Amino acid sequence: MDGRLRQADDGRLEAFLPSPCVQNHAAFLSWRSGALDCLWFGGSLEGKSDISIFRATLGAHGWSEAERLTDDAVLSEQNPVQFVTQERTLLFHTAQPGGDQDACVIRMSEAGSAPTTLPLPTGTFIRGPIHERRDGAWLLPLFRCVTRPGRRWTGSHDTAALGISRDGGASWRQVDVPASIGCVHMTLVPLGDDRFAAFFAAARRTSSIEVKARTAAKAGPPPSPPTFPATTRRSRPSGFATDGSPSPAIRSTPPCIRLGASLYDELGTTRARMPPAGAIRSGACARTHGDLRLRRRRPTFPRRIVIDDGPGTCLTNNSLDGRNHELSYPSLVKRDGGTLDLAYTYHRRTIKHVRLEPGWLEAR
Repeated sequence: MDGRLRQADDGRLEAFLPSPCVQNHAAFLSWRSGALDCLWFGGSLEGKSDISIFRATLGAHGWSEAERLTDDAVLSEQNPVQFVTQERTLLFHTAQPGGDQDACVIRMSEAGSAPTTLPLPTGTFIRGPIHERRDGAWLLPLFRCVTRPGRRWTGSHDTAALGISRDGGASWRQVDVPASIGCVHMTLVPLGDDRFAAFFAAARRTSSIEVKARTAAKAGPPPSPPTFPATTRRSRPSGFATDGSPSPAIRSTPPCIRLGASLYDELGTTRARMPPAGAIRSGACARTHGDLRLRRRRPTFPRRIVIDDGPGTCLTNNSLDGRNHELSYPSLVKRDGGTLDLAYTYHRRTIKHVRLEPGWLEAR
């Protein structure tokens, strides 16, 4: 994979990002100095200590080679979020021991400086972009990895929150979103007057929340299929969102079929040092994330455009055996003129980039 953009049969442009890792996941697109960056985490297996944050930049001839941004020898570094201000380029990401998301911390760093750990409760995770309020405050979407007494974390009781910093990331306070069990991977879309629409993964729930997050998340129908939000704003009321869902969409399939208790079952241990490479118990989890769709809002989401399709089988989180065919965790940005750039996990082996020109979109 050389990172070059190539024209697909239907006329759109596609590329697979180069990476030295066998597993690549959780793409995050971000503009920096007029160029498009893609960040993700890569290594041998999610949860292992060789999982690090990588970044590539799109140039005239395609994507650059992956640059390793972090390298913790003990913790698994995941879910990068890049935040670019007029003066600074900041990297946020999680760091956790093994599969214990409830023991993770959030780190912040910039080039040439050591990372700092955000003063937020242990077990706080991130995924969505940061937004800056009109008064300069930073709004960081969070979700809390909640465990029940006497049980390991499984993600079944996670809740949403918002991290707010008024001093450039030096201090933070957390504001919980009420009634938000199951609302994770919050993505904020500005509505004006410091109000935001919040899109969540897994539960397909939305709510308009004030900066103080006083409005409870409003639950919609049960998730079928599970979604991974990525939104970009155009002129109101139009907009775009993406979702990753089981394939085919018309078939009634369970949103998640698990043979084990956790997506980290392949690690074989929790609350302990990660096992060495190769010590992977395969076949622990069967999930479906089989097609990726673009939903165009006019003013809701009646139109859906299939971006990618596949069986969606995820019999294991192990990327070595080729049995994982998930399409998931999209990130979406808009260029001037309406062109959309989309990046997402492709079979846990690589990050795929798709560029959609306005003419291509209007023809669908």
